Amino acid sequence: MKSLLVLIPLAPLFGSLLAGLLGKTIGRTGAHLATILGVAIALMASLFVANEVFSHGFHFNEALYTWITIGSLPMQVGFLIDPLTATMMVVVTFVSLMVHIYTIGYMHEDPGYQRFFSYIALFTFAMLMLVMSNNFLQLFFGWEAVGLVSYLLIGFWFTRPTAIYANLKAFLVNRVGDFGFLLGIGLVLAHFGSLDYQTVFNAAPSHINDTIELFAGSPWSLMTVTCILLFIGAMGKSAQMPLHVWLPDSMEGPTPISALIHAATMVTAGIFMVSRMSPLFELSPTARSFVLIIGATTALLMAFLGIIQYDIKRVVAYSTLSQLGYMTVALGVSAYPVAIFHLATHAFFKALLFLGAGSVIHAMHHEQDMRHMGGLRKHLPITYWTAVVGSLALAGIPPFAGFYSKDAIIEAVQASHAFGSSYALFAVMAGVFITAFYSFRMLFMTFHGKERMDHHTKEHLHESPWVITLPLVMLAIPSFFAGFMGIEPLLFSDYFGQSIYLAPDGPMSVLREEWHGLIQFTLHGMMAAPFMLAVAGIATSAYLYLLRPDIPDAIKNRMGPIYRLLENKYYFDRFNEIVFAGGARSLGGGLWRVGDQTFIDGGMVHGSAALVARASSVIRRVQTGFLYNYAFMMIFGVFALLTIWLFKA
Repeated sequence: MKSLLVLIPLAPLFGSLLAGLLGKTIGRTGAHLATILGVAIALMASLFVANEVFSHGFHFNEALYTWITIGSLPMQVGFLIDPLTATMMVVVTFVSLMVHIYTIGYMHEDPGYQRFFSYIALFTFAMLMLVMSNNFLQLFFGWEAVGLVSYLLIGFWFTRPTAIYANLKAFLVNRVGDFGFLLGIGLVLAHFGSLDYQTVFNAAPSHINDTIELFAGSPWSLMTVTCILLFIGAMGKSAQMPLHVWLPDSMEGPTPISALIHAATMVTAGIFMVSRMSPLFELSPTARSFVLIIGATTALLMAFLGIIQYDIKRVVAYSTLSQLGYMTVALGVSAYPVAIFHLATHAFFKALLFLGAGSVIHAMHHEQDMRHMGGLRKHLPITYWTAVVGSLALAGIPPFAGFYSKDAIIEAVQASHAFGSSYALFAVMAGVFITAFYSFRMLFMTFHGKERMDHHTKEHLHESPWVITLPLVMLAIPSFFAGFMGIEPLLFSDYFGQSIYLAPDGPMSVLREEWHGLIQFTLHGMMAAPFMLAVAGIATSAYLYLLRPDIPDAIKNRMGPIYRLLENKYYFDRFNEIVFAGGARSLGGGLWRVGDQTFIDGGMVHGSAALVARASSVIRRVQTGFLYNYAFMMIFGVFALLTIWLFKA
């Protein structure tokens, strides 16, 4: 079994190396076959391991390799295989395989074909190393590796200035979060003396009353500071406010990587990490409230931004931000299984929506503005119906997957008494209406109404090839079934076992007491406010974009200040540009003027040269060339030496 576990991350890595180093030798076909085979092997092995975990209680927690030993501290590579890991492995490898297959059709004309396949397979390897880790060192390795590969993928089209700006922005913003994450790991090492998960989790209760002084005379709870620092890392990776600004700009990368980053891999790393750290977070109500408020704010404010977008990929991107906020809210109220459940269902329908958007862009000759689309339903039937499935799942309409996971989050928030839970309940309830509105706004503007594309584009419209539509169909299936098939085992049984720690008096206990079966949950949900809000959102969208398309422009003109606020994304980018980027440039300019120009160039370089020149101008006055001057200097020197000798005698 150990060899099989090692094979899971190494198979995509081997495919990546083949495509990257031997891409010209094996050609395009060889590159995509090598990487797809590697990810397919990882998926098959992950399914086998998941079956062993859930059917036979298989559990694995061992170090495989010791990289270096510092004193008595071993730096190791090891795997922890439990229900949480098995779930993440299957989701990551399945979505990744669909993206790899889809890429054959989407990127077939791109000159960087082999390079792209190498990158996405390497991305899959990094994510698997992250979720399979059993220690903080390997977690950090996977954490940084997905960040590095995402930098390469977002800037894949490196001749575009916007792509270079976007990947640099993503890299820098994630470094801010990663700095907090590294500090959190440092605190764990300093106070627990180990980087092994199980050792730290076992020792955590004994440190619940420990304090540290960030400022002299001001003690802070060790667990609170550690958890908040770890969560700051999650804020960067999972794009929570205010570290969310990189994710919409990452749309500059090709659509397949948008799906891979935004669906099951990079952005969900933070959700997975906090769930894995549940034994620590459950010891700090303050940290959980911090998580809750950040998640609720992200869920609501990012949903508003989805309403005004016209770029089809950016609508889905802001939807991702909002849904990540929902998952974070679930973490904040200690409903970790609900967060992972929504992570899994969201992975399927969000990957479906991204790849569906890519199919539309492919058919429209890389046009992404929905104002230039319309009426595509009859031209792209498979893309349309899979997009309908994805939109219904995102909006939370039963029996589609998003209904069950999103309703479970709302139920958990209602059952919570944590500080900030009332605000979070308002945010997630309002988000239901807004999500349904913008998801069907995208559907109606793209596939319904009159055709708004130019004549040339219209003449060449046709359904995408099977390598694009097959992944859409394969993702539509779990987008429909995953919710009602997964809710009972994931939330209302001992599915996660010891891999997630749940407080006995938390919201999950309330949800389990109120569970009376799938049918009752569905019927109750259809009579509750969230479902009504979702239906109202869809109806409002249909009225505004099918029956009265003149009204949205009128509202836009009447709500000028609010629209400008949303159009400028709450001025976060402007603030960062002025305060952080501008401040860094000013600081750098000041250091350059004072340090480089004044001290180094003016003082050390030019100053030493000027000193030598001045000294030389004085000394050369005694170099007259007259013999009597030199004789006089010799006599004076002898006299000075004799005087010194006499005084010493």
